Order: sequence, then structure tokens, then C-alpha cells
Amino acid sequence: MGCGHSSKRARSVPGYEDPNTLSSETPFTVSEVEALFELFKKLSSSIIDDGLIHKVFDSFDVKRNGVIEFGEFVRSLSIFHPNTPAEDKIAFAFRLYDLRQTGFIEREELKEMVLALLNESDLVLSDDVVEQIVHKTFVDADSNGDGKIDPNEWKDFVAKNPSLIKNMTLPYLKDITLAFPSFVLNSEVEDSDMGRGLGT
Repeated sequence: MGCGHSSKRARSVPGYEDPNTLSSETPFTVSEVEALFELFKKLSSSIIDDGLIHKVFDSFDVKRNGVIEFGEFVRSLSIFHPNTPAEDKIAFAFRLYDLRQTGFIEREELKEMVLALLNESDLVLSDDVVEQIVHKTFVDADSNGDGKIDPNEWKDFVAKNPSLIKNMTLPYLKDITLAFPSFVLNSEVEDSDMGRGLGT
């Protein structure tokens, strides 16, 4: 179904990796990885550089080279797949909040993330209300009272407040081939493999 021309074009994209390899390392099927490649090509030319979106995309740049390569994109996006275990989502959320990468979530980091989330939602709250949110979070999450939230405290906190990771599951990723059907025209996957991603 695919042709050599699209294969050469795909391999010229920085960080392009074989869909079979990416499928074996993530919850995505081979055909879903190919559909993600279409999404990747569309997004790679228009990354938004502000607030929370920037932080999420920055976390996708595992190699820290200023470029989100296709393999990084698929592996990182897999965290939002419905089949990804909650523990992985909790750990990813912790890394998002740990802005300075110290292994802890500190008050200033939490405040920055609260402000970024409010900004993304176009909500405006007074400084007092934001401080109350941060204070209450620390009262509830910082069980050992050391002024920072460690990964185990975060895990316990999310277990009591599962809505914190609700947005870390994107149901349409389960049917990505339906969301981006244009990949079928460029697919290198045999028809029998394409059926794997549909219907379950």
C-alpha cells in the first residue's frame, strides 16, 4: 500500500524511527504510530511557546537539543494513552511540576504551575487565593512537613485526588488512526496490521 517515495521522505525527518520499534516500546499499534507521524508533521511546524504547553513540549525533548524528534514525540505522547498505567501518568505529572528538576515539588514550583494552569484556562484569581491553593496543597500533600513534596507524597496525594491526572488521558489516542485518516494514503503498513488498531 505504501510507496518508496513516502518512506524516503519520512526518514529525512529528524529523529524518525521505525514504526515497528516505536510500537514495541509504547501502547500504540504500528498503524497508530504512522498516524501519529502525520500529527507530528503538522505540529512540528507550529509549537506554541508559552505557559503549560511549553512545559509539556519541553518535557518531550528528552535529548535536550531544542528539537522534538519523532521518536521522542511518540514515546512522550504515549503517557496520555488510555492504556498507560496510572503510575506512569503520576510520575510524568510529578516531573511536570518539578520545574527545577530537584526531585521534589517546592512551593514556588507549585505556584508557577497553578498560575500556568490558570493562564491556560483564562482564569484570574487574586494572589491571596493562589497562595491559599498552594498552602492547602502543601498541608494535604507534604505529609512529613519538610516543605517540599517528594515522589511518594505526590503519589499518595494523587491517589486521594485522582482529578489531578484526569487530563493525562486522551481517549482519542486509542483510535488515532480514525482521528488522522490521511495517514492511510502514506502508510507502509500491510492491511492486516492496520486492522490491529481499529475496533478494540
